[in-house]
Amino acid sequence: MQNEVGDMVDLYVPRKCSATNRIITAKDHASVQINIGHVDENGLYDGRFTTFALSGFVRAQVIIFV
Repeated sequence: MQNEVGDMVDLYVPRKCSATNRIITAKDHASVQINIGHVDENGLYDGRFTTFALSGFVRAQVIIFV
């Protein structure tokens, strides 16, 4: 929900899994969120990053196939 100014005013905005697009619930304690840094052609970190959120379901599936 947004107010008149356009700011988000929701108390809880759920995350979505980057792999499956499932909603990550507040009770999913096995979920993780990681930031992967961007590097330039020399391999130096340039200050930018991409965030990935993985649900506990995805993490459990990976462990099964390892």
